[in-house]
Amino acid sequence: MDNNSPVYRPYGSLGIIALESARELGKKVDKQIIKRRELKKQFNSDYPIPDTYIMPVKDQRFSNGEGKVKLADSVRGRDIFILCDIGNYSCTYQMYGKTNYKGPDEHFQDIKRTISAIGGKSRRISVIMPLLYASRQHKKKGRESLDCSLALQELERMGVKDILTFDVHDPNIQNAIPLASFDNIYPTYDIVKSILESENDLEFDRSKMLVVSPDTGAMDRAIYYASVLKLDTGLFYKRRDHTRLIRGKNPIITHEYIGSSVEGMDILIVDDMIASGESVLDIAYELKARKANRIYIASTFGLFTEGIDKFVKAYQENLIARVYSTNLTYIPTELKNQPWYVEVDMSEYMAKVIDYLNSDFSISTLLDATYGIKKLLDKKIITKNKV
Repeated sequence: MDNNSPVYRPYGSLGIIALESARELGKKVDKQIIKRRELKKQFNSDYPIPDTYIMPVKDQRFSNGEGKVKLADSVRGRDIFILCDIGNYSCTYQMYGKTNYKGPDEHFQDIKRTISAIGGKSRRISVIMPLLYASRQHKKKGRESLDCSLALQELERMGVKDILTFDVHDPNIQNAIPLASFDNIYPTYDIVKSILESENDLEFDRSKMLVVSPDTGAMDRAIYYASVLKLDTGLFYKRRDHTRLIRGKNPIITHEYIGSSVEGMDILIVDDMIASGESVLDIAYELKARKANRIYIASTFGLFTEGIDKFVKAYQENLIARVYSTNLTYIPTELKNQPWYVEVDMSEYMAKVIDYLNSDFSISTLLDATYGIKKLLDKKIITKNKV
């Protein structure tokens, strides 16, 4: 048991509703919570631990595509955590005899259906959306919708007390619901831990490694990685053609680099998400042209919206060494089996967050990864010196 484990004083009996989109992750989180609480039971024999905290839920669809959510058990007085992955594109249903794939809109609708099924009977409702719904439409430019703010306000009106998400595209979106609890969590510790465990010969040394931001929007993230890893940082900024619009975005003309020389350096590119992957691979080509050594990519969400073929080719051409992303959103089996891909498991961390909140304990200590990363680096140095 870790030294910071909370004293058990539950806000309510814990219940986890893992919707279809997050069923696999929900099961992992459930096992981790039981494991944590089994350890606490050693100090308190009266500590009640069920076989599972996951509450059975049925997501049903009618033949015309309309749906409903049905709960099998009572939720009265429970502390409910609804877990949903709005980026899971593998979920399907039948509509007029044809197979349809659920998109983010339908996943978000399932969250609202679940809250409606609860019917105000639970003691508290928290929604965990690792990939925040409509987070890429977070600010208004001209005559366009402001989807993310509207969605958050809708959840607040429906009685949701806590909204938890990971590495949101723009943290300022929480200003849309100033009176609600909104926690933006970063997976930095677990990503760094995975890199340290996977790359035995990688040296975190200013003379051998550099952290690179793929654009100005990710600069704060790159600076944080660089500061905790005691490395320098570089920046690419995108020159766009604002006279054209392709798939909703102005196409990139070129990537301009600002920073120290990358020649002979190992590079860590950090970003919040990999969408099509074109941008990050363009940057990798630019870095290789500047004679960079190995290139590693770390991203919270690996969406790979246009498939993985271009990454397979990049790996075969020795353009990239490894890609790290979390299991906070759906990862297809084809991607998991790639030699260049490493899945960062976030279930233990999520279990700890849920355990703390259910125990009515502050999670502020969990939000700062600096101390934990420093311990990992110190351990690596000690191990290296022993060898």
